[in-house]
Amino acid sequence: MQALLDAIVAMAELPLDAQRLFHGRGGRFPGCEHLALDAFPPVLLLTSFRPLGEADLAAVAAAIGGRWPWVYQCRGEGAETRLMSGDVPDPHVVTEAGTRYLVHLLRGQNHGLFLDMAEGRRWVREHVRPGGKVLNLFAYTCAFSVVALQAGAAEVVNVDMASGALATGRGNHELNGVKTGAKFLAHDLFNSWGKLTRGGPYDLVVCDPPSFQKGSFVATKDYARVARRLPGLLAPGGTALLCLNAPELGPDFLRGVVAEHAPELVFVERVANPAVFADVDEDRALKVLAYRRP
Repeated sequence: MQALLDAIVAMAELPLDAQRLFHGRGGRFPGCEHLALDAFPPVLLLTSFRPLGEADLAAVAAAIGGRWPWVYQCRGEGAETRLMSGDVPDPHVVTEAGTRYLVHLLRGQNHGLFLDMAEGRRWVREHVRPGGKVLNLFAYTCAFSVVALQAGAAEVVNVDMASGALATGRGNHELNGVKTGAKFLAHDLFNSWGKLTRGGPYDLVVCDPPSFQKGSFVATKDYARVARRLPGLLAPGGTALLCLNAPELGPDFLRGVVAEHAPELVFVERVANPAVFADVDEDRALKVLAYRRP
């Protein structure tokens, strides 16, 4: 754990924005592949993908030295979430590039804002068409919608099966004063194509699904079902931003799906991930690919 401890000791203060601070998952710090450290100011979140013993947790506590509240979460075997020191704000609001988001660190494994998608949100902010219409699939807490409306979109349709996540999304829109133009559909996407198609066409379609969530989405079979619908959803000149966070599936998987099921779409670029999420094998890292309908 020494690389993690060194990173904590070296921190003079927390950044103002929510962001990853240490990414052991990228394989660049041998022995720390199970560890990640995030800042959700004013709180630190330490995530481990295998249980940490009390001696390891005590070493982290010593490195933090009481400077900030912190939460420990173990995922997988022995899963737990524990407040280790200090207090977590309630409600807990963090910022990213001037936008405010509600987060929750003490319940669940998803905390309301995926930090690795920061560059995807920046891309949307820079590429959304003023006055345009956006479709946000697997919208979760609607971060893409908020930045799209801030950047001048006229309408965003947010689709997600989880009504609780969409309720947080509504709160994010209210926090940022962009309620007008936002729609929230707590629907099963695969039963809603007709409604969504009638509501289009869209200048931008964002698809950021879970890589494997039984009963919702399994990338290896369901991404094809999404891809074949994209040409009918996109306006001429419209863009699709397709995201995939499955280490076992490289960008060639996503390119192959589009080539087979939506061959008329033209590849534009792979959006770079935040530098802190660098991986020894970028094929394993988050994939965010932009396509255009001619």
